[in-house]
Amino acid sequence: MTMTDPLGDMLTRIRNALMRQKSTVSTPASKLRGRVLDVLQDEGYIRSYAKVDYEGGKSEYEIELKYFDGEPVIKNLKRVSKPGRRVYSSVRSLPTIANGLGVTILSTPKGVMSDAKARDENVGGEVLCSVF
Repeated sequence: MTMTDPLGDMLTRIRNALMRQKSTVSTPASKLRGRVLDVLQDEGYIRSYAKVDYEGGKSEYEIELKYFDGEPVIKNLKRVSKPGRRVYSSVRSLPTIANGLGVTILSTPKGVMSDAKARDENVGGEVLCSVF
């Protein structure tokens, strides 16, 4: 069975693991997932992640989730642009999450980056997800 939305699957796995207070969660590896995880780690929403290679060319990311005083750091993790309905935004109309406390992750011609970095580089793109 093929997966139609791999990024949405990763975000759902993270949400489910946070609800169950898990310390780690694994997800199949891909370049897009790795770049989104880079942004989440740079912004301080996850501790770290590591790529684990298996026989037959399969690989997974092992994601270490972050908690503060027993509560998950990630309060809201939402997929914005979906395979059935892509959402694009120019640099002037980039959405802000929770009055700037949250982060919007974008796929731009200059790579996957947070909304703050996209504003600095003056580039828009596809709005992948929002994190708060």
